[in-house]
Amino acid sequence: MDPRLRDDLADLPGLLHEAREHATRFLAGLGERPVGPPPAPQETAALPERGAGTRGALEVFERRWAAGFSGGAGPRYLGFVVGGSTPAALAGDWLTAAYDQNADSGVDSSAADLERETVAWLRDLFGLPGAHEGAFVSGATMSNATGLAIGREWVGERRGVSVAEQGLAALGPVKVLSGTPHASIGKALSMLGLGRSALRRVGVLPGREAVDVDRLEAALRELDGEPAIVVANAGTVNTVDYDDLRAIAELRERYPFWLHADAAFGAFAALSPDHAHLVDGLGEADSICLDLHKWLNVPYDSAAQFTRRRDLQARVFQNSAAYLGPLGDRPDSLHLTPENSRRLRALAAWFTLAAYGREGHAEIVRRDIALAARLGERLAAMPAYRLLAPVRLNVACFTLADAPERAAEVARAVAESGEAFVTTTEYAGVPALRAAFSNWRTTEADVDRAAKALERAAG
Repeated sequence: MDPRLRDDLADLPGLLHEAREHATRFLAGLGERPVGPPPAPQETAALPERGAGTRGALEVFERRWAAGFSGGAGPRYLGFVVGGSTPAALAGDWLTAAYDQNADSGVDSSAADLERETVAWLRDLFGLPGAHEGAFVSGATMSNATGLAIGREWVGERRGVSVAEQGLAALGPVKVLSGTPHASIGKALSMLGLGRSALRRVGVLPGREAVDVDRLEAALRELDGEPAIVVANAGTVNTVDYDDLRAIAELRERYPFWLHADAAFGAFAALSPDHAHLVDGLGEADSICLDLHKWLNVPYDSAAQFTRRRDLQARVFQNSAAYLGPLGDRPDSLHLTPENSRRLRALAAWFTLAAYGREGHAEIVRRDIALAARLGERLAAMPAYRLLAPVRLNVACFTLADAPERAAEVARAVAESGEAFVTTTEYAGVPALRAAFSNWRTTEADVDRAAKALERAAG
């Protein structure tokens, strides 16, 4: 055994204590840490011939890298849709590394059953019907890709072929219809061999990002009975707009299509009594994307996907190696997702759900919604800004009132201030900014600090 490995093993409790102390200092200062300053370029160091041991590696990390890491887990990181890690989720994630279980197989561990329990809890949390079965994946992109892969197999079933067995050449072209699809949909279609050009954008309602259901029906009618895939959006990225999920689902009575719902963070509206109506009909979808390292506040990476057609899912992703065990009535995750090996992502989610329950996570959702509305009110009162859409849930989308082209400049200035972080976007052809609230730590004081930073940046 390498002497450094031997010494580290002998001193493992002390080393873990030092790592804990480092993490504790970081978390204690998270509220005042520069939120998302532009990183300075770093030269790539040479691979060491003889390592420095864990203690030495920690010292090098602190000296070279730690200061440049963002405060993305903190309360004023409002870019993208990023949660933090609740204390319970963090504890669960540390134990995930310590136990080091490969969650994709249940032949030698109860980890797979813990994951099944966590999936059942998530189904209950979002009010999905029992017909939906789920699995853990890395993020929304892989969740969307998995759901669309099952939908691709469903189209093949309608055409009398199995894509999983016969390949794309046997399937032929497939139309994918959506109003305001997330960028990951195009990426998934590329990976699945359907091609980005398969995506046909359907007109949206005036001043909205929600699909016009009448225009969607017209697009389906034009397909003249050919099976298709419809991607419904339950919470768009820019304005958190929602398609009418129930009305879309009812179109299946007249037209053959697979309904995939991208509810990556929008599904959490189910936890707010005032907003649960937005996800009415979500359970009618054939496949659903849920992203957990957003509003569930578990560490990266963690997402889930649900589907009504576990049989088609297993047909696509089954692994035939004898040593991995049979498919069976309760297939392991390695038969259900693209990965054969992965960490036990479910443990952090299990811990935070066990620790805080439905009500604890509902409080986070309700508070973040209220904080997004508060920022919207602050922005509406500033002459320098104008809102581009109502604050429907947890995202404020806005721009400079007189100079939208300065949006990127303002985003940089806010980031350089260290006070907050917002992302740029484009909405209805207008350069814009967006602030997303999904962190369990965020308070009204954080909103006020972010608002002041935006006010200063606008000049």
